[in-house]
This record gives sequence, structure tokens and C-alpha cells, in this order.
Amino acid sequence: MPAIAGRFNLAAMLHPQLLPALIGAIVGFALIAWASVWLVRRWRSLTPRTRWLAFGAIAVVEVGYWLNIYAWFVEPNTLVVRQVEIVSDDWRGAPLTIAAISDVHVGGPHVDAARMGRIVQRLNELRPELVVMLGDFVNGHAPVAERTPAENQEILGGIATLGALNARHGAVAVIGNHDSWYGRGAVTSALQDAGVAALWNRHIVVRRSGGAIVIAGIADAWTGDPDFDAALDGAPADTDTIILAHNPDNFADMPDGPALMLAGHSHCGQVTIPLIGRPASVVQNRAYECHLVEENGRTLYTTGGIGTSTLPVRFRSPPEIALITIRGASAHAEAD
Repeated sequence: MPAIAGRFNLAAMLHPQLLPALIGAIVGFALIAWASVWLVRRWRSLTPRTRWLAFGAIAVVEVGYWLNIYAWFVEPNTLVVRQVEIVSDDWRGAPLTIAAISDVHVGGPHVDAARMGRIVQRLNELRPELVVMLGDFVNGHAPVAERTPAENQEILGGIATLGALNARHGAVAVIGNHDSWYGRGAVTSALQDAGVAALWNRHIVVRRSGGAIVIAGIADAWTGDPDFDAALDGAPADTDTIILAHNPDNFADMPDGPALMLAGHSHCGQVTIPLIGRPASVVQNRAYECHLVEENGRTLYTTGGIGTSTLPVRFRSPPEIALITIRGASAHAEAD
């Protein structure tokens, strides 16, 4: 699961959402430096107890300071490739390698069109057979009509970079809640212009020599009416099936038959604190919040996504590409 360092640039650090953190970083550094100099100058005149209490207080503050720097400026600009192996009794055809991303939130403080280009390049380097994107291409809540021309250019330009994807079986996406708030039609058109199939309670069939695959995408749970029946209506029977959703909460209603459901939305909590866990969540069923879930013979993978929302921080929940290989149980037994 190698991490790839991101690129810093002044424009990103001056993003309005990061300005308070940047100011806090500068002020905090100055205060820690002042306190350290004060302690060194007065070390001999202080009692031993006061010395070590002051030293301990400065050390605690400094650790907190650098952890905040990491969460605001470092981890959100990294990228990990998380390799996942899924063996399913419901998969009959040849194995399939899928690269899944979600929640890029283009236009946010950590993802601009240039970074989207680098993400696309990394996806191509992984050589997946299929790329799936699980919604929230857009950052923020404002509709397209209320955005500045520069914001719209950044967002739509970031989506346009997906046209450079070269997976053998193409790229498929679903729409997230932020996309709907921005304008579902605008995002769908931008995806289609980039050669990405955008699904909303419908499916496509991927034809391949190793057996056809049904890719069904359901509507976003917050801004639409997810309908598995509509999404699978007319799909060929006895065909390997994958469900795409933005919100993992829909997994509770997934019918039997599909070998896998892929979702995003949760950002894996965005912050994971040792011994405490994830203090915040946007999903109702926290069992579905992050990574691989197996329940009642069905399988879900919830990717942690790439961008950030609300607070532009990540801590021990790094941006990820999920590189998933799914194979049938019989094929897995033969390989063993």
C-alpha cells in the first residue's frame, strides 16, 4: 500500500478553506519558538519542577502543532493504492481488476484540475481493466449558477481530465450528493463528454471474452431515490453483476445476486484517532463506513475517497485508490 507524496503549491495553500490553518500554523510556530527561547533563557533560574513542567507543556503543544500540520497540509496530499482481493460465490466469469475512486471534490483545497490529471495518470499506471468512480466529483454545496466562472472552469476541467483514462473496459460513474447540489445534469454531461458512463438507477453491460458483466448504478440516497429494481431492469439473467452507489447505507437493501457493491461518501470518517476511532461520520450504519464488509453472504467495499469535505483535513484516513480484484470461488480453489 505505497503512499505517493502530493505536490504543494502556494495557490493551494491560499485556498479560502486553508487560510485559517495557514495563519494558525504561522502564529503557532512563532508562539512555540518564543516559548522555547523563554524557557532556555530562564532555565537556570527556575526550580527543577517548574523547568520540567514548562518543558513538558511546550513538548505537548509542539506535538499537537505538528500533528495538525500533518492533518491539514500533508496527509490530504498523499495517495495510497489499497489492494483488495474478493472471492465471491456469485462471480462466474474470469477475474476482473477494478480501480475505484470516490469523492475527489474538485475545486476543494486539496484537489484541483492539475491533481486530477496526476490521479488519472496513476490510475493508468495501475492498468485496471475497469475504472469506477463513486460520486462527489464536485466540492461545496452551491449550484453551478452561483459559482464563479473560474470555479466552474476548475470543476469541469477536473472532470474533463478523466477523458485520458485508458482502462480496457472503460470507466463508469455514479452521481453523489455534492454533484446533485451543483447540478446533476452538468456533471453527467461533463462525465459523458469525457467518455465516462454516468449511471442513475440504470445499468450497462460490459462484453468481454471472460464473460459479460452488468454494472448497475443507483441514485444518490440524499438527493434521489435509489432503486435497485430500476437499475437492474432488463439486465441479462445469470450475469456477473456489480452495484455502484455513492452512499454505502444502501447496502442494507441490496438484493441477493450481485457479487459486489462499491460505495464512497464516508471518506472513512476523514479522521481516525488512535484508541478512539472515527469521531464523525456521514453514514447511518457505521458498520458500512470503511473498506471491506461482508454481511449475509453479500460483499461491500467502501472506499475512503480522495478529497475532503467540511473540514479540509485527513488523519490516518489517507486518500486512496482501491485496486480490487474479484474472482469466483471455484477459480480461487483451482488456483490454490
